Amino acid sequence: MLKKVTLGHTDLTVSRLCYGTNMLGWMLDQGKSNAILDTFAGLGGNFIDTARSYGDWMPDAPVGASERAVGAWLKMQKRDDFVIATKGGFFDMRVGDYRNRVTPDDVAADLAQSLDHLGIDTIDLYFLHMDNPESPVEPIIDALIAHREAGRIRHFAASNWAAERIRAANAYAASIGKEGFVASETFWGLAVPDAAAAAQQGYQHYYEGEYEDLHAGGLPIVAYAAQSGGYFTKLASGSVGEQLAARYANPANERRFAIVQSLAEKHDVSINEIALAYLLSQPNQTIAIFGGSSPEQVRDSAKADALTLTAEEMAALRNA
Repeated sequence: MLKKVTLGHTDLTVSRLCYGTNMLGWMLDQGKSNAILDTFAGLGGNFIDTARSYGDWMPDAPVGASERAVGAWLKMQKRDDFVIATKGGFFDMRVGDYRNRVTPDDVAADLAQSLDHLGIDTIDLYFLHMDNPESPVEPIIDALIAHREAGRIRHFAASNWAAERIRAANAYAASIGKEGFVASETFWGLAVPDAAAAAQQGYQHYYEGEYEDLHAGGLPIVAYAAQSGGYFTKLASGSVGEQLAARYANPANERRFAIVQSLAEKHDVSINEIALAYLLSQPNQTIAIFGGSSPEQVRDSAKADALTLTAEEMAALRNA
């Protein structure tokens, strides 16, 4: 069974592997979505990550397709058995609204829709999907505190926020005697990205070089793109696509790949397991969000939870 931990200083007990649902409800129909979520739950997984915007890039899909798929499945479960995380404040792709929507009014609208799509009264962990650097942190945090105190969310967190903005937000929350961001959902995986190519593809604020001090100070990191798009697995099979190559094809990853292959052989595990174990073996609390379009892929990724890399193995990967 997947190991569970208490997330930071919260009252949330979560599996260290979190299933990311961005394919549910549009790429995968409800039946396939149910099979995947059933498999994850059967393995002991209880942490599920979605977003108000997931699926909205597909015009024929229902608004909030991923949340709706999770909500339909959740109706057949015991609600308290699962920690549901979702995100708001992103662009509204369905109506072509690409202004910065991290405002109290827009977040309130997104949150109301998320609660409706998911069919629940309270969201366990609510992430702001992006930041609004032009806004002071105070009104944003005040709005989130109000939602928490109204019972709409249990805790809130940041996604794609700069480390310095997270510090400022949490300093403000502490100054008024309130809890601030309890985690950061951060772009991080074993493969080192090309910053410019990653940013062009929508990936920003990579963990390495920015979040280490925040992480060491006690803020949990919930890593997205934790499998680096399957880069090392695809590299082994010679199936790396153009976008993935633009993001990750560089000398650092060539060196890491050689060590990944060696460790996979040494431990008799898959390359994917090494990639996920790299995050799960970090010295500071790290949750890895993984994807999978079939129950078989979910079962394969779940094996990583049983593998702990040694300090020497971690150093070899990190310093390659």
